[in-house]
Amino acid sequence: MIPLVGVPKTIAKQLSEYREVFCRAEGFEHISRYVSGLILSENKTLQGIYAQQVYPQTEGATRRAMHSAVFEAGWSSEKLMTQHRQIVGQKHRGVGREIISLDWTLSHHEYGLEIYGVKRSYDYVNRCMSNYQTVVTATIANPERIDGIAAEVQLPDFSKEEKKYLQMTAQESYQSQEQLMQRLVELLHYQHNRLTYRKRTEIAVDIVRQVESEGAFPQADYAFDNGVLTLELTQHQQTIGQQLYSLTQFRLPTNAASGTRSI
Repeated sequence: MIPLVGVPKTIAKQLSEYREVFCRAEGFEHISRYVSGLILSENKTLQGIYAQQVYPQTEGATRRAMHSAVFEAGWSSEKLMTQHRQIVGQKHRGVGREIISLDWTLSHHEYGLEIYGVKRSYDYVNRCMSNYQTVVTATIANPERIDGIAAEVQLPDFSKEEKKYLQMTAQESYQSQEQLMQRLVELLHYQHNRLTYRKRTEIAVDIVRQVESEGAFPQADYAFDNGVLTLELTQHQQTIGQQLYSLTQFRLPTNAASGTRSI
C-alpha cells in the first residue's frame, strides 16, 4: 500500500473547478484526499482511505475530520452536480453531435444491507435473490468523449411491508395518548414514504427536466433505455423540440459492410 502524502496534481487540477461548492479550505482538502483515495486506494472505505494518508506533523488531521468533511458538512450534492454539468457542457461544445443517454442498472452490495438504497429482492438479470441498489444514470457522449452527468439511487419501495405491519398492529381503540401518538407517527411515516417514492421512470423524467433547465447541453439529443421510456417523457421531449431515440433501435454508422450497428 503506497502512502498518499498529498493530492496528485492531475486530480487537484480537475477538482479545482469545483472549489466554490465547498465552504472551508480545510474541508475541501479532506474532500480532495478522499477522492484521491477512491481512485488510488485498494480499500475504498473511509477508514481505508484515511489509513493511507500521510499528513504534515503540523496539521494533525483526524479520521473524524475527514468523515465530517465528506458526509456531514453543509456542501450541496445538487450544487455539485449542477457545477459538474456546466463544466462538462463547456468541454463538449463544438466537438460534434451530442447524445444524452438515460439508462438504469442494479448496483450489487451482497454484504451491504446498511448501505443507502439497498434492498434484498429478486434480481431478474441474474435470476436470484440479491442485495442491490437501483440506479438511474445519465451520460453525454460525442465522437471524442463520454461523461457522466447524473446518477440517482432509487429508494426501495417498502409500502407493501409497511401496510401489512399497519394492518397487523391495528387496534379498535388506544388506551393512552402516548399509544395514540405513536400510532399517528407510524401512519405519517407510511404516508410520507408513499409520497416520496419515485419509480425509475419518474426519476428519469426529473433528470431530463433538470438538465434542460440548466441549459448546459442545448444541442444534445436523447437516447433512452426502454426501462425508463414513458409517454410523459416522450411528450416532454416533443415540447422542447429534442430528438428522441430508443437504445434498442438506435443505429450508428460504422465502416463495416452492413453500414449500421445496434447499441
